[in-house]
Order: sequence, then structure tokens, then C-alpha cells
Amino acid sequence: MWQTLESTLRAEMAQRIQDLFGVEHDPVLEVPPRRELGDLAFPAALQLARALKRPPRAIAEELLAAFPPHPLVREVRILGAGYLNLFLHRPEIAARLLESDTFATDDPTPHGKVIVEHTNINPNKAAHIGHLRNSVLGDVLGRALRALGRPVEIQNYIDDTGVQLADVVVGFVDLRGVSLEEIEAIPEPFDFHCWDLYSEVGRWYEGDPARQKLRRDTLHELESGEGPRAEIGRRVAHRIVGRHLGTMKRLGIGYDVLTHESDILALHFFDVAFERLKASGAIHLEAEGKNQGCWVMPLAESEEFAGLEDPDKVIVRSDGTVTYVGKDIAYQLWKFGLLGKDFQYHRWEEQGVWQTCHENGVAEHPSFGGGARVINVIDNRQSYLQKIVRAGLESLGHKEEAQRSVHFAYEMVALSAGTARLLGYLEEGSEDKTLEMSGRKGVGVKADDLLDRLESKSREEIAERNRELDDAALDLLSKQIATAALRFFMVKATTNRVIAFDFDEALSFEGETGPYLQYSLVRAKNIRRRLAEAGKPATVTAAEVRALAPETFAADDLWDIALSAAQVRESVERGTLSLELSILARQALDLAQKFNQAYHKHPILQEEDQALRTARLAATAVFQKALEDLLAVLGIPAPERM
Repeated sequence: MWQTLESTLRAEMAQRIQDLFGVEHDPVLEVPPRRELGDLAFPAALQLARALKRPPRAIAEELLAAFPPHPLVREVRILGAGYLNLFLHRPEIAARLLESDTFATDDPTPHGKVIVEHTNINPNKAAHIGHLRNSVLGDVLGRALRALGRPVEIQNYIDDTGVQLADVVVGFVDLRGVSLEEIEAIPEPFDFHCWDLYSEVGRWYEGDPARQKLRRDTLHELESGEGPRAEIGRRVAHRIVGRHLGTMKRLGIGYDVLTHESDILALHFFDVAFERLKASGAIHLEAEGKNQGCWVMPLAESEEFAGLEDPDKVIVRSDGTVTYVGKDIAYQLWKFGLLGKDFQYHRWEEQGVWQTCHENGVAEHPSFGGGARVINVIDNRQSYLQKIVRAGLESLGHKEEAQRSVHFAYEMVALSAGTARLLGYLEEGSEDKTLEMSGRKGVGVKADDLLDRLESKSREEIAERNRELDDAALDLLSKQIATAALRFFMVKATTNRVIAFDFDEALSFEGETGPYLQYSLVRAKNIRRRLAEAGKPATVTAAEVRALAPETFAADDLWDIALSAAQVRESVERGTLSLELSILARQALDLAQKFNQAYHKHPILQEEDQALRTARLAATAVFQKALEDLLAVLGIPAPERM
């Protein structure tokens, strides 16, 4: 609503200026420093004064006389040196908020599909809390785009031919000496078992560098898809991906399609891209030097890579293996529908998700790929490689697609000193500093362990406050609160900031947290519940609110709730365009804080004046509707009680 209102008012003001003075001017709308000065203000008269050589106030008077009436503007005044200050029609705006879709827009522009790729956990061990930041950010972005009316496809790339999986296979075959049957008999949680094995293999390599050959041999088998190690790799990856999907489901995170690197190799996606890169001159074969025998993309003349000591990027190694970035260029071409090839697909019914395959696919399946915009959610350590992928698209003549290939970068998650000590990674009395997680060293917090602790803590809090709840109700509510705590913790920090994960902060149920938002929503629901129990109207219609006199909304703190609710769509759009989703978290907090501040000052149940009670109930209903919609975008459950 807010964007539509502002754009309409600015367009009307621009037209009046053109009609009156023959001047093209792009009007600015400002928010006055104090509420008594109105809700919005045009400084146009002050900005035009020099060009028109007239006093600002005289210009403002002409603009005021010509300004057309607007159903959402109650009054326009000239204030100060020549500002045109607008006082909005409070009951009308509250009524429209009640009857309209929070994310409705007048924008008729058709939007092509946006592909969001996120999660992308190597299928070699359990997910840890660092992975959760990626998954939550990607999931919120997808939800936000869908709320804004964009077609969205969520992809999860499974690197099932990589070094990390190869190391786990080496661990099972060469370190442990176990067979495929014995591996499949390992009980759940299988990914926890592999967590320990992966770090153990790293130490085993250090004991004898010659063992690295086992990794290389295993890697070749995984890439070719042939041999007993390849079969073990497939089975290990399948089990671990299933565990990862289960972990993400606990947080309400899902996917449209899982894309497997093994299928990219088997279907020769890179061969197509490789021939095009060679034909375009984007890569060449090095005849000498350290990259002799490699196919290399020269980037020295590109502004984006200027100044790098070694700007050339190897795409194909001298042994014929393809680097990560080479495969990703081919994958990015497929995402945009530019490759001329497609996967086969089948449904993983147990997990409720489609996934790629290279043979025996089903005939009927949704259409995947072919996006108009592609957003890759990957931490900022991958920025250089993501730039090379874009450079690859450009070198093939796909400049527009390169511009629409977006890297959603974010900082990593570290462990706070207190949490690192709690987990035994730092000694008591050691320097107070954060600790970077390392899967190779086994340093980190498993995502499922964290969720278990959050749910356990939530259950304790709820049981103490609600002794009448049975086990099923306690389980549901504890999961809802744990989900809110973790998801909000991952979104509220700006993406350029390293999150120092701390158990105490994440488990807090007060302050700027997900449970605080849930509690605020439950408080609004309880007001309406108590009104119904007292035999008083618990709902209010837009027509009833529209009929209220303006003075019933005279309390600025009630009006602040409506203004914050009116700006939800704008905040979601700003957050998605800038890829700074903390904007959404701040908007939710602002809305909840404004409601809680008004809650104690403006009681509803005890208010005898019907008009005032209706206005306060309207503000509560506007708040509830807006926060429920915003929590849905943030992926935070809306409980009935707390």
C-alpha cells in the first residue's frame, strides 16, 4: 500500500508542477521530524524557488490550490518555509489494510522465473549451524519473492562427485576396511557417524602423504561413475542427503529440485560448454609455465579481475579433470536455458522432492531451469569463483544473463568464546575470541544437535508456564518456538557480519528474538479471545473502521501500528532487491514493538466507548494480519498460545 500511495502522490505532484510552471520535476516525499507536522511532506516549493525565481511559500500556495483530492489524504497544509505537509486519513488507511492483501501491488509487469540455489551441503557428514545460515537465507529469499508475486524455483545442488565425499569413501574402504553391506547397516544418525569419520580421515592423511593417492583414485571413480568406490559413494551420498533434507524439514525448508553433479558429468553438460568456450576464444590451452597442459580462461584484461597477481583461471586441469568453476559455468548455462540440454528427472517420494538423474527418468515432470534471473546463495569466500562464472557467460555472448546472475554472499558463522569453551574447543581461561568452525577438524555444532537443545529449552519454558498442556501440545509448541528462535537468529544480522553463534543468545526468549515476535502475535490473539469470552465484538470489519471519525485514531501510537503495517510490502521488496534480509527482521521487530508499546496504554476489554474500542481493535487486527504475513515470509510459525 505504502509504495502505491507514495508513487501516486509523487506522480500527481509532478503533473501539477508541469501544468502550473512548465517545469519537469521529480518530487521528493519526506517524513516530517515530528508527527504533529503530518505524515508526509513535499519540499518541492523550496527546490523550485531558485529556478522559478519566486518565494517558496508563494509556489506552495499555488501547488496547494491545484493539488487534487486523494481518498487517503485528509488535509494538506503549508508549513515552515514552504513545505506541503500531508495528513493522512487514518480510518480509511486502517480499513484498507484490513481488506487488502498485505503484498498486493498495482505493478502489471510480467516477471520471469527466479531460480534460487541454496543449501548445497557436501554429502559427506551432518549439517552444521554454518549451513543453516545459508539455508535460512535462501529459504526466506524464496518465500519473499513468492509473496511479491514472482515465480520461484528452489534448487539444492548436490556435489556427489567431490573431494569431501571421496574422503569419506576412503575412510570407509581404506581406513575402516568395511564393505558396502556393512556401511548400509550402520544405524541412524548416519551423517553423525560420517562427521567423525571425515575428521578422522583428515588426520590419517597427515600421517602418510602417500595416502593422498587413494583420494585421487577415489575421486576419479566418483567422476566416472564406475567401480565399487563409485557405488559406495552413491549410497553414502543418498543416505546423507536424506538426513540433510530431514534436518531442513525441521525448519520448514524445502526444495523444488535436487540437482546432482554426477548427472552433469554423466550427461556431458560440460562438454557442450567446453566446446563453446573454445570456439569463442574464451579459453586456451597453455603450452608452457605452471599451467602447461591446462585449459585456461585469461582474465587479466577484465576490469573485475584487474590487479590480481594470477588472474588466469584453470577450467580443465592437465589430467583432464574439470574444475569446480568449469562445471558451474555449464550448470549456470542450464539454469538460464542456454545449454541446449536437460536432465532426466524422477521423484524421491519419501522426501517429497524432484531430483535429477541421467537415465530411467519419468516422462512427466515439472519444467526445471530456464530462469530469467538466477541467485546463488553462497558464502562470500566464493565471490571470486562466482565472478568467473559470470565472466564465462559474458565470454559466450550472454551479457544480459551474466548481469542477471547474482551472487547472494554472506559472512560465515563462528562459535562465540563461551560456546567454544562449553563444547570443549577452547580451554577455560583462554583468550576471549570467536572460533571458526572446520568440518575437516570436526569443530562445529551439528544442526540437529542445536535444534534438539532449542526444542528441549523451549519445552522447559512452556511446561513451566502452561502446566495444563499435554505432551503432544508441548511438543508442537516447543518445535514452533525453536524454529522461530533459530530462523530469526540467522536472518536478523546483516549479511556482511560474521555471526558469533552463542547458545545463550540463541536460546533467549526475550529481546530481539523470534519467540518475542511469536509472543506479540499471541498477545493480539488473546485480546480477541478475551473479548469473545466477555460477549463483546472480537472482530471488526473494514466498513466499521471506515465509518469512524478521524479523532478515534488520534493516538499516535495506534496510528504508528497502521503505518508500520502499511510498509511491510515495501520492506520485503527492499530486502529482496538489496539481498539484505535483515530489513525484513527489523520490520517485524518494529511492528511488534509498536504494538506492545500501545498494548499497555490503550486497553480494549475495559474501554466503554464503542468507537474507541473499535479503533483499538482495528489497530490490533491490522497488526495481527501484517505480522502473520511477515512471519510467513520469515518462515516463523504462528502459534496459538505461548
